Amino acid sequence: MALEHITLRLARPADATRIALMSRDLIEVGLGWSWQSERVARTMRRADTTTLVAVDGRRVIGFAIMQFGDEHAHLSLLAVAASHRRRGIGRRLIEWLVDSAYTAGIAVIHLELRTANQAGRRFYRSLGFVEGAYIPGYYCGREMALRMLRELRSPGVAAVQWQLPAPPPASRA
Repeated sequence: MALEHITLRLARPADATRIALMSRDLIEVGLGWSWQSERVARTMRRADTTTLVAVDGRRVIGFAIMQFGDEHAHLSLLAVAASHRRRGIGRRLIEWLVDSAYTAGIAVIHLELRTANQAGRRFYRSLGFVEGAYIPGYYCGREMALRMLRELRSPGVAAVQWQLPAPPPASRA
């Protein structure tokens, strides 16, 4: 199906099970299943979290979950169904979240991925993320993670809002 038929929207409670199954099958393989439906639903209800889905008709074919702090955002999960990969869907999900983070005044977005995930590393680098640090045992004490970062502004520097000065008061004749 053509990319123009894929739409992005905020996730709904009914999407939690599909997101959880995609996490199990596409992200958490070999680690145990920690993002089960209940955890996804609980995360979706948090005011500081955005869960975005890509849908093909009514079917969820991709998703991203990101938590927003005062200056940092954390991309917890991102997945696209194998049948829909390499069509720019993951890029659209990330760009939507980056735009939201930028608007919210976030300084840095970070994420973790398996160090062996070379395709993921290339994907995130193409979106402006840089490799930051290795975290031993990050995945259930079994596997090392690579933290990647994307700076949107320098931390501690407030986003500048430009305004035109107010017009001078009308003079009385």
